[in-house]
Amino acid sequence: MDEGLQRACRRCACSRVPTAVLAAAAFVVVSVHALVGLSSAAAQTAGAPASPRAAAEASSTSTAPARPRPPARRPDAATTADRAHANTVSIVAGGTGSTALAAVTDLAAVLDDGDAFRVLPIVGSGGAQTVRDVRLLKGIDLGIAPARALALLSGPSGIGRLDDKISIVTKLFNEEIHVLVRSDAAFVALADLAGRPVAIGEAGSGTALIARDVLDKLGVSVTTVTLPTADAMEKLRSGAIEAVVLLAGKPAPALARLPAGPFRLLPLAYAKPLQADYLPAVLSAADYPGLVAPGVAVETVAVGTVLFTPSWPKGSDRYKRIERFVETLFPKLAALQAPPRHPKWRETSLAATVPGFARFPAAEEWLRKNAPPPVSREQFDKFLASRRVAADDTATPADREKLFQEFLRWNETRERR
Repeated sequence: MDEGLQRACRRCACSRVPTAVLAAAAFVVVSVHALVGLSSAAAQTAGAPASPRAAAEASSTSTAPARPRPPARRPDAATTADRAHANTVSIVAGGTGSTALAAVTDLAAVLDDGDAFRVLPIVGSGGAQTVRDVRLLKGIDLGIAPARALALLSGPSGIGRLDDKISIVTKLFNEEIHVLVRSDAAFVALADLAGRPVAIGEAGSGTALIARDVLDKLGVSVTTVTLPTADAMEKLRSGAIEAVVLLAGKPAPALARLPAGPFRLLPLAYAKPLQADYLPAVLSAADYPGLVAPGVAVETVAVGTVLFTPSWPKGSDRYKRIERFVETLFPKLAALQAPPRHPKWRETSLAATVPGFARFPAAEEWLRKNAPPPVSREQFDKFLASRRVAADDTATPADREKLFQEFLRWNETRERR
């Protein structure tokens, strides 16, 4: 190629390079302006005031959902059950219409304090069955039964030794033996019923156990019939049986409501064979206006009734529950002895003992801390003088026990004044 042509080609190439560069630079500038324009528009849009509807929609879409509040914490079911269990004592006693069940009902009325403390009454099948239930069944804390039933059921012929398995919380009151016959019957004493059909309460009841014991001690053999009291009285009315025996604290509701005429109470003398285990008692027109003539006192015998519990190990949950029951009951005895509670509560003496059985340790401890000082000889002499008691009146152990219980109640009454 000649030199002129080469110079022309070099001029053409040089002129094209700036043009390409300028074109590329222009494209970049245009692109940057476009991006800047878009950013500016977006910024203006963001900064511009929005309509209420647009603001609401933006707010609803941009705000994060609120966290749900945790549910209110509820007490654990197991904890609630444990607390209810610890604050509740169950007491089995008697049957419908019995003095023992009336006493448990009174306990529930006076001691219940909502969830803080509660007494749960359990209707039993009589005193003898109550002893078996407290000794053998799980979940029963306390029972009410005749002290004599505890003694009779101890040993091989009953349910085994009990003095090391049962503790006495307190002696409550005495229950009297009632022997009901028709008014036109010729019987004048219990011995006259020999060989006759006699209803002695339901099988397993305290009445049946005590009635058999009394008849055995007196050597009177009868044809025993086990029936509920209401059924027995119907059979007595019809002549199918000759007598009905009932163990109950006077006035027994089943007898107090009877009208005058069809029936009367047969005397039961306080004979020597009974004096070691029973106490003398009387039934009057004040107790049973339909059965006893005014001014007449019908002799009978009575047996002490007790509130008892298994001998739980000290410090165990069951022991603590009975301990709390003692601390709730004992300070409120005065409320139980006031109307409208059963009049038998007035016989209760917390300091009374039950021969052959130990007091529950928590009850013993409460009495040690809260009982009045020991009585003096002078106080006892005042009591004897107030009752005009002669030396011969305390000849038997039963007489001395009866006198001692009366003295304790007399002294407690004076202390409360």
